[in-house]
Amino acid sequence: MIVQDGDIKNAIEDAGFEAEILQEQPTTKAKSHETLVGQFIIGGMTCAACVNSLEGILRKLPGVKRAIVALATSLGEVEYDPLIISKNEIVNAIEDAGFEASLAQSSGQDRITLGVNGIYSNLDVHMLNDMLYNMKGVRQFTFNKTSSELDVLFDTEILGPRALVDAINEESSSDFKVHVKNPHIRMVSQNIEESTRMLHHVLLSLSLGIPIFAMRFICPYIPFLNTILVLQIGPFQLGDWLRVVLAGLVQFVVGKRFYLAAFRALRNRATNMDVLVALGTSAAYFYSVYALLYGAITGFWFQTYFETSPMLITFVLFGKYLENLAKGKTSDAIKKLVELAPSTALLLIQDKGGSVIGEREIDALLIQPGDLLKIVPGSKVPVDGFVVSGSSYVNESMVTGESAPVLKKASSLVIGGTINLHGSLYVQATKIGSDTVLSQIISLVETAQMTKAPIQKFADFVASIFVPTVVALSMTTFMVWYFSGVVGSYPQDWLPQNGTYFDFALMFSISVVVVACPCALGLATPTAVMVATGVGANNGVLIKGGDALERAQKIRYVVFDKTGTLTQSKAAVTTVKVFTRMDRGEFLTLVASAEANSEHPISKAILEYACNFHFFEDPCVTKDSLIEISDAKMTGWLLDTVDFYTIPGKGIQCYINEKQILVRLESKPQWRLLYLL
Repeated sequence: MIVQDGDIKNAIEDAGFEAEILQEQPTTKAKSHETLVGQFIIGGMTCAACVNSLEGILRKLPGVKRAIVALATSLGEVEYDPLIISKNEIVNAIEDAGFEASLAQSSGQDRITLGVNGIYSNLDVHMLNDMLYNMKGVRQFTFNKTSSELDVLFDTEILGPRALVDAINEESSSDFKVHVKNPHIRMVSQNIEESTRMLHHVLLSLSLGIPIFAMRFICPYIPFLNTILVLQIGPFQLGDWLRVVLAGLVQFVVGKRFYLAAFRALRNRATNMDVLVALGTSAAYFYSVYALLYGAITGFWFQTYFETSPMLITFVLFGKYLENLAKGKTSDAIKKLVELAPSTALLLIQDKGGSVIGEREIDALLIQPGDLLKIVPGSKVPVDGFVVSGSSYVNESMVTGESAPVLKKASSLVIGGTINLHGSLYVQATKIGSDTVLSQIISLVETAQMTKAPIQKFADFVASIFVPTVVALSMTTFMVWYFSGVVGSYPQDWLPQNGTYFDFALMFSISVVVVACPCALGLATPTAVMVATGVGANNGVLIKGGDALERAQKIRYVVFDKTGTLTQSKAAVTTVKVFTRMDRGEFLTLVASAEANSEHPISKAILEYACNFHFFEDPCVTKDSLIEISDAKMTGWLLDTVDFYTIPGKGIQCYINEKQILVRLESKPQWRLLYLL
């Protein structure tokens, strides 16, 4: 029986209470939900025509609000409604379009990519699958045995990333070592793998193409080799057989990628650079095969052009290899930013009362808000947070550009990626993942690289009509030269030996296609924008998109923040003055011995200056020698101090050889004054 609203009202009134039926407010349905932004690694794009085609496909998907594809970074950024379309459906749409796709990262926190060590057999894979299948909160998972990567989709209300990793390690009895894969590092490694693979293809194509080239232009002038190549084997000479086989290997093995990419483009009713390469090389190869067969049947031998196909494929592949190297440079800015954050952190384990009972090293990507972290001297702060206890100087130049370290004590805020110089700090994490300052800087750089300049949009438009135009010009060239020869517009002396008007016109037609490969117009603009954006980010200048980069030509004046940009990012002693008759070396020995106990950055600068001065007096040490003040031999000349203590904001005090030493800090100008009492 279905209970009605009136039945509930009557039951309440029967219990002696008043009741009224209110109209249901559709708050759940009307409540707006946030869209997610996902970055996808896209493989198989060759020119701007691929970008235009893929962007059009993505924007037509239901639930997709925005889609931007960048050729130079091989990335696609898609803003989508997770209630209408999922990440997997977007990946499937990209793959259906003929490209390779994988999710790099998403603003959603329900997916994580883990690296798993310790998988050696299918039994281990089954054990991992059973473990995840029975784990509460895991919705979906995929394990790639080749890359040892585990992609997990989980319910954030039941399971967290750290609990997931701990559960796998615990249930496997630590046989499996699980760590989080940084999406930016994954993208860089994939680019390196692609460059290596492209280089292998170039070398293979070149090793097969050089013999074909030599048989055509070099061997005929070497009697011994020419005698071997003209040996008759069946209907063809030995040289013809070798050219057919070697050129075929280049055309259909090395050049298979061009046929596949051209097929994908034509299937999506688009054209790209691969269509040009496939047309040009296929025309040269198949015409040469036709010429051989025609000669074997009729006895009239035409000129063959087997060397054209391998050389063209080699040059195009070499251009793609250089393109991948350029793409690698564009990601240097993001790679350097990612490397600022430490890979691990020291997590303090607390009991229910809040007392620390131990510590463990965890992956920095597994830190959760509220975690208490220990930052030892010399290590980096893993995430944003505030100091619970401890005191130390922190180098924040990576964010502020200021070389002077900042004193951090209880309640001070710290930024992930900054360097703790001296004392230990106990920090409570407040912002993790994409909420940290460093992640937001990386996001800004990525946004700048994904934004298209107006000139790039125009280049994309031209590239979209470039291939059809080239094909039309090629066909026109063929018809003009062919029919001009038939009607006698040019003498037969222009024809190659044993050549016809057909193959003469065909060579001009192929030349038009060859000259148009690769599509430099569609590649040069995005590559230039990406490299320039990366250089700007590396030098501390974030160029917000290609539009700003294009307007940069109008800049007349540039204002620099000199600290850490035009100067070195550390303090140094510039002048030492002794106002008494004390020997300069004795003076520096006293002040350096006192400052050696201090953690202040100016103290370190004084100690370094005194150390260099001390050894410059030694004729065995040249001024070009690097003095490491941490070496016991280099600091053995320092005097012993007693009763040392720091006067905050004033200076330091100690006793050396029963003499009271006072070193006071004067900030304007920044001097250290030594008093001997």
